[in-house]
This record gives sequence, structure tokens and C-alpha cells, in this order.
Amino acid sequence: MITLHRLTARLVAVASLATLLAACTDSNGPSNASLLAHNDHSSSGGGSSSFAVLANAAVTCTGGTVAGDVGTFLTAPPGAITLTEGCLVSGAQDIGGPAAVAAYNDFLDQYAALAPQAGDVCPLITGTLAGQSLAPGVYCVSSEAKTGVLTLSGNANSTWLIKVPSGALTGTSFSVVLAGGAQACNVTWWVDAAVTMTDSDLKGNVLAGAAITVTRGTFAGNAWAGADGVGDVTFTQAAVVGCDSKGKGNNDQDKDKCNQGVGNGPEGCDPGNSNHRHGSNDEDGGTPGNPGRKGGH
Repeated sequence: MITLHRLTARLVAVASLATLLAACTDSNGPSNASLLAHNDHSSSGGGSSSFAVLANAAVTCTGGTVAGDVGTFLTAPPGAITLTEGCLVSGAQDIGGPAAVAAYNDFLDQYAALAPQAGDVCPLITGTLAGQSLAPGVYCVSSEAKTGVLTLSGNANSTWLIKVPSGALTGTSFSVVLAGGAQACNVTWWVDAAVTMTDSDLKGNVLAGAAITVTRGTFAGNAWAGADGVGDVTFTQAAVVGCDSKGKGNNDQDKDKCNQGVGNGPEGCDPGNSNHRHGSNDEDGGTPGNPGRKGGH
């Protein structure tokens, strides 16, 4: 149930954004004001940014993995985080605690601020999205089931805001491919209702009005569900990597790949800042028995 405090916060955010939208709408393309709002919220470092998974009441993971923190807005019961069949969560688990509640309220503010508004210029792209290639910008897509390959082409600083303004986002064997250095954590999916992905490879932060369900496949980004008051998150045999666990906007050099082992080539990163002076201790590309860094550096 949406409390008066939460509803008021959402309405204030919407009202303030509406003024900006009216002043900045570009009739020749995606709404620049909406993209500005997206950039502001995706990089604000707010409470929700530290959680890979946020649900209103329940998070359920069966098999698979979740890299990042997991939280629920409600305390137990009904708030619950259920891990079965060896599901591994690398981060903290917070059931209705202060951090999770603050993060969830931040998510609600983001969801309200990015909601479609009167005056937006956002032509609707219909169909499965298969074979589509989208440059950075703001797009609206239909709620028809998605399949095939969607390509997002841009550089490491490019951003995408993809809205499903009416209905759910569903996909079966649907893949999002990033080209030209594009980063999953710079992609946002705003969804009016639920999100359901099966055997898919979804990339980007998902802000859903209702539940998020991922069955098998992979998901790179944060999953935040239930902005409309009810919404659980369910992962079944899926590999999920949240943005905070990888570093913002970093797809190729996440901590999982920074094993510091000698002989497997330089990773270009330094997990945990373990080598303050020289970065990773094998960045010179050492081989077994001949490390790249010597002398304890």
C-alpha cells in the first residue's frame, strides 16, 4: 500500500519535472528534459543505487546468483528474502531496515520523476524490437512480447531511457547487445507494470510498477519493483549482476574479472584497491613463475 508520505513525495517529484518538461520538449526527437532527468537520477548516488534488487515485500531466488545487495521495503512478515537451491547473494540482505526503506523511497522518487508526462516527445516503437538498433536517447516501446536482439550503440558515457508507458515488459529469448563501449548501467527501463524475462539477456536498470520475474538467462543491472504499491522480485536459475557490484557503468572490467592471478593477462582493474601505487599486481601481463609486478608492489 502506498502511504501518504510516499505518495506526496512522488507527486512533488512529478510536479517539479512537469515544469521542466514543458520548457525543454524537443519536437524533433526524444525529450531532452526526460533524458536530463534520467541522467540526474542514474548518477545521483541515491540510496537505491546501492541495491541490486529492491522489492516491495518479497525477493525469491531459486538457484543462480545475485551480485549485489538485496532489500525489501516491508519488514517481516510479509517482507522476506528467500534463497533456495543454492542461490548465492554476494551482498547484504535487508528486510525492511532503514537502508532498504530509504532506498525504496528513493526508487519511488526516481520512478515518479521518469514517468511519461504530457508534452513528452517519445514516438512509440512497436513490435518485438528484434533487429532494432537504438542510438542514445529516450524511447517508448509497446508492451508486445520482445524477442530477438536489440542493439544499443553508443560510447561509455551514452545513456538510454526506454519506457514502456502502458502495460508490461515481457521477453522470451530476448537479448540486449551493447556496442561501441555502451554500458549496461547507463541504460534505464521504465515500465508501467510488470517485467517478465525468460531465457533472455537483459541489460539496464529496471524500474517496474509491479513485479519483476527473471527465469534463466542473465540480467545486468538493478531490479527495482513495485512502484505502484505491490511488486515482488523472483529469480529462477538466473545470473544477476547489479550495477553497484560492478562499479557504475562498468561492463567489461568488473570485480569478478579482477582475480589478480598471474598468467591470465592484465585485467586493467584493482578490486578492493589492493595495490595502491600500481593498480592490479599483474598489469604488466606476467606469466606463471614470472609475475608482471615484482618487489612487493
